[in-house]
Amino acid sequence: MFAVVLVPHHTSTGDLVLPLVAALAAVAVAAYASVRRRLRAATRTTPGGMLPTVVPLDELDRRARRLLVVTDDCVRTSREELGRAADAFGDEAVRECAEAVEFAAAELAQAFRLRQRFDDGEGQARGLLEEIVERCEAAGRRLDAQAPEFDRIRALERTAGEALERAGARLREVTARAPDADRALAGIRAGYALSARLPVAGHDDRAKDRLLFATSVLHRARQAMLEGATDDAVALLRAAEAATDQATVLVDGVLRLAADLTAAADRLPTALTDMEAGLSQARGLLGTDTARAIAHGQSVVARVREERNGEGPYDPVGALRRIEQVAVGLDRALHRVARGSGAPGRLERAVLVARSTVGAAADHVTTHRGAVGWEARTRLAEAERRLRGAVNTAVPPVPAPAEALADALADAREADALAREARRLAERDVRAYGTPYGEGLWTGGAVLGGILLEAPDRPGGHGGPASFGGPATRARRDGAELFRTAPAGSGPRPANADPAPRTDSAAPPPGP
Repeated sequence: MFAVVLVPHHTSTGDLVLPLVAALAAVAVAAYASVRRRLRAATRTTPGGMLPTVVPLDELDRRARRLLVVTDDCVRTSREELGRAADAFGDEAVRECAEAVEFAAAELAQAFRLRQRFDDGEGQARGLLEEIVERCEAAGRRLDAQAPEFDRIRALERTAGEALERAGARLREVTARAPDADRALAGIRAGYALSARLPVAGHDDRAKDRLLFATSVLHRARQAMLEGATDDAVALLRAAEAATDQATVLVDGVLRLAADLTAAADRLPTALTDMEAGLSQARGLLGTDTARAIAHGQSVVARVREERNGEGPYDPVGALRRIEQVAVGLDRALHRVARGSGAPGRLERAVLVARSTVGAAADHVTTHRGAVGWEARTRLAEAERRLRGAVNTAVPPVPAPAEALADALADAREADALAREARRLAERDVRAYGTPYGEGLWTGGAVLGGILLEAPDRPGGHGGPASFGGPATRARRDGAELFRTAPAGSGPRPANADPAPRTDSAAPPPGP
């Protein structure tokens, strides 16, 4: 049998052909644009009108890694300064700037996703690297294009007096909250194991370092205003604002961890009960793998109960992680996905663990971004992406099906693992970078935190403060000489500062 297509008598052959031709033309144009885009990223025209040459893969890789670090710094700084502008002038006044930042952030997120795929050996290497370069460059161009409009709105050269008052109020607010963080940290040290408090190790000293820097620089900014040196005042103000922001991150990180540990401790009894019930149900099932999983699970549950009921300190977040790992082993032994009424509770606990780990890693990268390279940033971006997927399933409008819960649990566990890897890589980078305490020993924390841009060719090794914008505009407020001599009363560097000499082994690789 043949199917017969009936065409109305008023429909001509041309009426059918034209839409088909238009569709084929659209596909051809899209394909041509894609090829041109890849060709631009992959080739470089040589002088004298010679034919383009393909960029070697290792050179393209170096360029992609460098752009990921630079673009991430640009997005972070632009978002931070955008928040201050919105506080001062309202969201509507900075709407176009906010759209530029969100565009850049979306392009950067895609670039990090592509980098993770490249590192995992997925896809075609050159194509992935080319798209990373293109997306990072697109993000940077958008921020650079918006920088003049941002400067027009914020107009720091004209509104420096008001901005100094706001910065001073913000600094006083964060300074007043620092004792709360100190008390919370003391409670964490007294009540929990070393592994529980490691995510905020050194936060108190770093917060004091940033607050001291901000106080000194803000005082000098006021002096510069009185002397009529507005440009100097603006550069100093920007550094003080950024240092206050980082002190806020460090203080908030301690308070958040204290809350996470309390929440984990509250959920631990239910997690233990659920796990014991699951082990009991599995005892009647045959199989060597099942027997091993049950024996391991019983051992872990017994140890966690002993730690929790003992007099010594323990780590409730780590305990929840270990219980979930036992549940995963049992699922694998029984060849099943997470199921039953206990699955939503498992997901809630896994999200709690992942959110705590991801938050701590993000804080560490934010406050050490002058030293942290592409690997840690890539793992963190992927951890944040996986965590968002888990959270979206954990709080749906209707109960999620079993398969969706299983996928979300996997996302939460992977987010936790990636965040821990990001933290490890970031700490490695910081150790290799060394401590950038130069003349006067007072700018090291600001350089390490990316508050002052690195400039190895200058005395002191740093430039001025970073500003809203992309790679071409973020250093437009120089003022590096303002930060080369320590002001009176700035004090010595923190006692726990790493004295290791700086090396370049973990610094972002230079571009072509």
